[in-house]
Amino acid sequence: MGDFIPLFPLGTPLFPGIVLPLQIFEPRYRRLMRDLLTHPEAGDRRFFGVVAIRQGWEVERVAPAEALYDIGCTARVQAVRPQADGGFRIVTVGGERFRLLDVVVADDPPYLQAEVEWLGEEEAAEEAAGDTDGLLIPGAAEGAPPCDDGLDEVVTSVARGSLDVLTRGVRDLFTRYVAEVSDLGSGGGGGGGPTLDAETAVLLDAVSDDPAALSYLVASAALLTTEDRQALLAESATRRRLASESRMLRRELTLLQELGAVPVPLQQFASPMTVN
Repeated sequence: MGDFIPLFPLGTPLFPGIVLPLQIFEPRYRRLMRDLLTHPEAGDRRFFGVVAIRQGWEVERVAPAEALYDIGCTARVQAVRPQADGGFRIVTVGGERFRLLDVVVADDPPYLQAEVEWLGEEEAAEEAAGDTDGLLIPGAAEGAPPCDDGLDEVVTSVARGSLDVLTRGVRDLFTRYVAEVSDLGSGGGGGGGPTLDAETAVLLDAVSDDPAALSYLVASAALLTTEDRQALLAESATRRRLASESRMLRRELTLLQELGAVPVPLQQFASPMTVN
């Protein structure tokens, strides 16, 4: 048996550490907010699960379990501002990832609930075991298991080193990508070539020493499809998530440079976000 949590379907995934402001106006989600506000502000129950809706599917018209992706992220309520019309303006921050086990539809409460299992991150195990996925260990036969503690240490060292290199590579690619998108969105009239805007530069600096936070910032901010973003959310290992983002960013940079156009409205790129 997993935990039961309230659900809030959206058109795109939420990622850990990313700010999500919402305006709550539907009656069922007003009820959700009133239910959450019964929990102590200092407690740990003021959250709901955000799950992405499969593209082109309406949750109300098909079985919710079919309309929703199975991996989501909790949204922890940080600030609430009640509105005169009975709605709410709230600010949430992405918390823990989870997998849907079952979706519950009921008249009371009117919002969706789900049984979920919590998904851990693999950083600790990956680092301790020296995850060798995609790594070439000098002097070791391909696919051969480590034969002694010395080789274990080499594998772990190479794995850590590869993560550092990968992190720098993704940060550089994302910097170029943001600059290209901003330049195209402004008409490319800067004269000095694409440049990184100040807000994104601050965010990148904030996550420069945190590979996991960088991976979630890129997944949230890049102009990717829902399917691409969902695949990144489902990935539990930071190094593999960054490796996927490296491929995606190279692909997107090529498209930007060849087509000379931003694939979606630029304001979607500039949505408020932070890393906590």
